[in-house]
Amino acid sequence: MAELTNMETKLGEVMGLAMAAQTATDKVRKLLEDDRQQLAGMLERMNAEAAETERRCMSIVDTLEGKKTAIGEEARATKQKGAEMLKIYLDADADALDGFEFLTMAEAGEVGHWEVLRTMNLHGGDERVSELCEWALPIQQRHFSQVTETSRELAAHEDPVEVAS
Repeated sequence: MAELTNMETKLGEVMGLAMAAQTATDKVRKLLEDDRQQLAGMLERMNAEAAETERRCMSIVDTLEGKKTAIGEEARATKQKGAEMLKIYLDADADALDGFEFLTMAEAGEVGHWEVLRTMNLHGGDERVSELCEWALPIQQRHFSQVTETSRELAAHEDPVEVAS
């Protein structure tokens, strides 16, 4: 298998995180109660943007002869790690607040990974990666802001002295 540069590895990771985000937003949407369905639209948009991110990453990966398989494996490994975290964090008792707290952690991680890829690319100089980062980073920052604010809103409706189930 081809050896990957640090930047190619990071590209695989952000692609894997985009893949994992699609699974996570689907899972959290299923946790919404009937009175919280307005949040479903936000999750559906996040899901679509994650799918577009995956597609844009793949369009770059497809041009890297001899490295597509290795980067794809990096992406799948990252997606699998995200799936394991999701399964652990969102157990059978999870509710919408748990879901949005998970998304807050996941989106913070995505923002961090995109910042790292962008910084690496400053020295690597691939214009396609630069354009991808400039497109994706504001979306990830918006996702992080939205899920953090939603977590706060959901938490505001919790009884802080009620015994947790």
